[in-house]
Amino acid sequence: MEGKIETIRAHQDTSGYIPIFTHTLTVDSVLDFDLYLFDGTSVVLYRSKDLPMTTKSRRELLRRNLNRLYISGEHRPQYQKYIRNHISQVLTDESVDDFTKSSIVYDCAKELVKDVFTDPTRCEHIQESQSFVESTVLYVLEGKNAFLNMLKVMSFDYSVFTHSVNVCTFSMALAHASGVDKTQELIELATGALLHDVGKARVPESILHKPGPLDRSEWETMRRHPEWGVELMTETDLIPEASYLPIAQHHERITGKGYPKRLSREGIHVYGRIVAIADAFDAMTTNRVYRAADSTFSTLKTMSLPTQGFDEDLLRRFIELMGPARPELM
Repeated sequence: MEGKIETIRAHQDTSGYIPIFTHTLTVDSVLDFDLYLFDGTSVVLYRSKDLPMTTKSRRELLRRNLNRLYISGEHRPQYQKYIRNHISQVLTDESVDDFTKSSIVYDCAKELVKDVFTDPTRCEHIQESQSFVESTVLYVLEGKNAFLNMLKVMSFDYSVFTHSVNVCTFSMALAHASGVDKTQELIELATGALLHDVGKARVPESILHKPGPLDRSEWETMRRHPEWGVELMTETDLIPEASYLPIAQHHERITGKGYPKRLSREGIHVYGRIVAIADAFDAMTTNRVYRAADSTFSTLKTMSLPTQGFDEDLLRRFIELMGPARPELM
């Protein structure tokens, strides 16, 4: 029955359920997952799967300020597939405010990266990444405040998934500010940035999630992730050739002291230089189990040292992008 609400079980919390944005539910689309409400004491079934989301029901939810609904954790794959297939409609929906759009993009991208890392050679995941990046790039190019809104919703508690999304966001903004304004070029860059750490899927969990600094042997394993990332993406052969550059080069430095190939200034593509800055900045300004995040000012000051090996012009652009220019840093 339309809009019927019935209590299905009494929970004092939402354990086992995943919050979703009501705005992600496109009108006239058929859902293959149940929708739930949480009334503060109980989880209740609002709408059974296989029912189309009507204009009336969506409008009523938003009128009641029910901007968040819940789905069962078991239905996460179905919901993720749904939102990825409808992300372009969500981002062009004029009834959705920019902050909510940015929140939806961020959450969706984080879950997409999680799926890619679980099975990096699954073609469906890589194809979904391509489609998602294209919609996101168009959104960022058209929205005047898209980058600022993305900053507001970013998570600064480190995980490889949130890090990948943060790096993609910073890279798109820096590229655009640096004159990379062709849509296809931004899509190539953003694809590589989102997948820049995909090689870590081959790094043992004991190293990847170690609650402390890595020893020499562990570092040698970790330093292989750029090459492993290229190998994994080569197996699928689905991303643009230029998108391999950020994956392969995000740890190279213009001083020739980076890895894995110790490339010097001339050998590092602009995509690699851009993602190197975004990657280092996010890594230094996010909280780890064993280390608190550095401030933006302290991080940019450190990155500006010649020994750090970042492209000077691009780093200057990034500093301007992150706030008022601070000449004393350069």
